[in-house]
Amino acid sequence: MDCNRRTTYSVLFEIEKNQAYSNLELNRQIGLQNPDNPAFVRELVYGVLENRIYLDYLLAHLIPKGLSGIKKQVLTLLRMGLYQLIFMESVPPYAAIGETVKLAKKLAPGRDGFINGVLRGYQKKGADIKLPDSKEDLISYLSVRYSYAQWIVELLLSQYGMQRAEQILKAGNDRPKLSIRVNMIRTDRQSLAEQLTEEGFVIEEATLSERVLFVSGSGLLETKAYEQGLFSVQDEASVLAAEAVNPLPGQTVLDICAAPGGKSLAMAEMMGNKGVVKAFDIYGHKLTLISQQAQRLGLSNIITEESDGCVLREDLRDSSDCVLVDGPCSGLGVIRRKPEIKYKELADEGRELSEKQFRILLTASCYVKEGGILVYSTCTVNRIENTEVVERFLKERSGFTLLFERQYLPDTDETDGFYICKMRKQKC
Repeated sequence: MDCNRRTTYSVLFEIEKNQAYSNLELNRQIGLQNPDNPAFVRELVYGVLENRIYLDYLLAHLIPKGLSGIKKQVLTLLRMGLYQLIFMESVPPYAAIGETVKLAKKLAPGRDGFINGVLRGYQKKGADIKLPDSKEDLISYLSVRYSYAQWIVELLLSQYGMQRAEQILKAGNDRPKLSIRVNMIRTDRQSLAEQLTEEGFVIEEATLSERVLFVSGSGLLETKAYEQGLFSVQDEASVLAAEAVNPLPGQTVLDICAAPGGKSLAMAEMMGNKGVVKAFDIYGHKLTLISQQAQRLGLSNIITEESDGCVLREDLRDSSDCVLVDGPCSGLGVIRRKPEIKYKELADEGRELSEKQFRILLTASCYVKEGGILVYSTCTVNRIENTEVVERFLKERSGFTLLFERQYLPDTDETDGFYICKMRKQKC
């Protein structure tokens, strides 16, 4: 049995059955099964996830009774085979079908003939299957073409208009560049770029942040540069959120929803390891990872503590020069990295979630000193969770002044979809 396709199946089936996170499950299954071509596994996993609705649309036209009653094992194999037939030019059609059928004999015994028939049916009739008519049903057309749940399509159309919404949907299916944040306490961007280039990596300088490099190549986290704490993997927009805070050496900084810790670590580096960054999160086990990364990076100015951002702590009132709230959100800005988000339901288009974001922001504002900085950020493109939360907050907290806000988008900025808003607490 082909170990690469077997690993791919295991990842996709876990996501389908148990709603596992794609990035975590990929790493887990690759570690367990040790496929000889991890790049193939990643391409096939993310390809199937990114195009799931489109693939199911085609399958529903190829199977007379539709997809109702098709078991998850069979559906996963059909999606894998069909994706290879349509999108993977490196895979000959005979291999796409043959290897899928071989896998089916082991994983879905008795259904291999059915799977073979459906995939061969696509070879014969696939070109005749048309997408929904965009003029008659724009939402269905965009949903199928780009494989997004219809509620996301409707949300983006209402907030961004047809042209921008389609651009955002399309960009969500692009593969993001791997970006790293340079630890400027230990090196500089040019020196790190030269070091990684010598090790065979292809390096490109980011344009939005002077702390960021884009890297192509395998084995990045196995390099001496990583072991020596010269860099961390982090999307450029996430780095920009830390830079918006702009903490100074010696200041007290509070990161309310810190896990997994990228922004806390970035701010600690920006402060030159002087002062203190208090990294809080409701999940204590995640804080351990922040402490481990701080040690690797040579940072001693980070304090971690389990704390609920919704609950006001009097001991922290007016205590911090800068407070960052990277609130829990729908994640609609990181679909390029976690395509399974495209198929999850969200209550009230995020209004229920925005209530929690508002409460956290309101609570966090109490911790800012007079003249201090409050930054609110999310990794979503949903204005209900972004600008509407801030507008409501500024009405409630008249003592804060808006300094700037920006929505980063993958199609125009080549970053994750990220919202950043910076405010200052006025002096009495």
